[in-house]
Amino acid sequence: MENQEQRFWNPYLAGVALGLVLLASFLIMGQGLGASGAVYRFGVAALGAVAPEHVARNPHFSHVVSGGRSALDNFYIFMVVGVFLGGLVSSYAAGRMKVGVRKGPRIGVPARLALAVTGGVLMGFAARLTRGCTSGQALSGGALMSAGSWIFMLAVFAGGYAVAYFVRREWT
Repeated sequence: MENQEQRFWNPYLAGVALGLVLLASFLIMGQGLGASGAVYRFGVAALGAVAPEHVARNPHFSHVVSGGRSALDNFYIFMVVGVFLGGLVSSYAAGRMKVGVRKGPRIGVPARLALAVTGGVLMGFAARLTRGCTSGQALSGGALMSAGSWIFMLAVFAGGYAVAYFVRREWT
């Protein structure tokens, strides 16, 4: 079996590259990185296609489409599309592009997908409650030396280590 670890970037090199992308984002666009804003805008666009009157009357949504703007006319939309396309290109270049579900030996595909969807929904809900996602909080907020972002990132790592003990058998 071929060693798959050789096909990943060096994590230190990837970290430096991500830092340079974040710096370029601040210099060129005047704002940092974050993905939940794009997901929110996709949702507003979808809701606007079905119920445009509701979007126009609701102050939570109307600011996104005020002045006749499209909900999809935003930097974050293009960033998320670029991340998706970049992921496709990099997986193809590394020879890792294939359809499948990565899982441990003690969990089935349906359970793995259910856990992934549940985790994604919880993270999306939390991102809307906190007005930002992990990338926006940790990367952009951390780069701006925001105390709340640093506390958030420490809490994410602490929570990850605390939960890892309980799900370790799923992956070994």
